[in-house]
Amino acid sequence: MIKLASLLIMCGTLIAMPVHAQNVNEPDWRAILKQKLPILGHRNFIVIADSAYPMQSNPGIETIYTGDKQIDVVKEVIVAIEKAPHVSGTIYLDQELDYVPEINAPGIDAYRASLNAVLGLRTVMRLPHIDIIKKLDESSDLFNVLILKTDLTLPYTSVFIELGAGYWNDQSEAELRKNMK
Repeated sequence: MIKLASLLIMCGTLIAMPVHAQNVNEPDWRAILKQKLPILGHRNFIVIADSAYPMQSNPGIETIYTGDKQIDVVKEVIVAIEKAPHVSGTIYLDQELDYVPEINAPGIDAYRASLNAVLGLRTVMRLPHIDIIKKLDESSDLFNVLILKTDLTLPYTSVFIELGAGYWNDQSEAELRKNMK
């Protein structure tokens, strides 16, 4: 009886303990990316999300907590996609990001400069946040989405990468469709 009481007290103590992100025992996101990237392809998404990005309930969406800085995760994901011969990536950013003032989000100017440095001369599509979310939701009805969540606490900073075929482009597709007529 004493053992049972001790066990209940311990369980009550464990239940009452708050869970912080740094205490979450998540698998290494790099290993998951390395494992999943070969099976991801055209129409899949990889999202590098800020800390407020919600965990979605769609079974095709997997959310992994990274514990790393968002800029570092963006860099590593872009490099991994560029090294993969079977995929390319279209990068989407929230259009709102360009308009968030430093006074309302201290650190946003430095973040934008860091992100622009990482993205370099890559083509970036800037759309209203809701339009990107709609695109992601439509895609996740049929295709998988990998969300790599970071601790970044700045608004409109998630980076959305829609995968495409690395060995076939829009021009090739247009030529094919023209030839088929």
